[in-house]
Order: sequence, then C-alpha cells, then structure tokens
Amino acid sequence: MQAAPVRATAIPSVTDALRAVESLLMSGGQRTARRNAWTSVLEDRRRAKDRVEALRVFEDGVATRTS
Repeated sequence: MQAAPVRATAIPSVTDALRAVESLLMSGGQRTARRNAWTSVLEDRRRAKDRVEALRVFEDGVATRTS
C-alpha cells in the first residue's frame, strides 16, 4: 500500500495577508503613496537615530578633552 502524496502549501505570513487586503481595498496609486509614506517614516527614524548617536559621540569627545 502506498502513502498518499503530501501537498505542502505555505501559510501566508501576516505581512502577506495585510498586503492582500490592502490590494483589495486600495487602488494602485493609493497603495504606492502609502508605501512611500511608510518608507519616509522609516528613513526619518533612521536619521533621528543617527543624530542621537552623533551627538553622543560628540559629547563623549568634548568630555574627554576637558578632563
């Protein structure tokens, strides 16, 4: 007796599911605008993190020179 063939189907991730819903609800232009806006938010966060790090390095350098 042979075993039945196994069918492997990938379970979609939450991101995939959200993108599917997004594609049903929004037109292409709205989807692009939303993704561009989110990319801008992430880039702003990265720049803010870089500014904080640069300030910390600067303040450490000033503290070292005055000690």
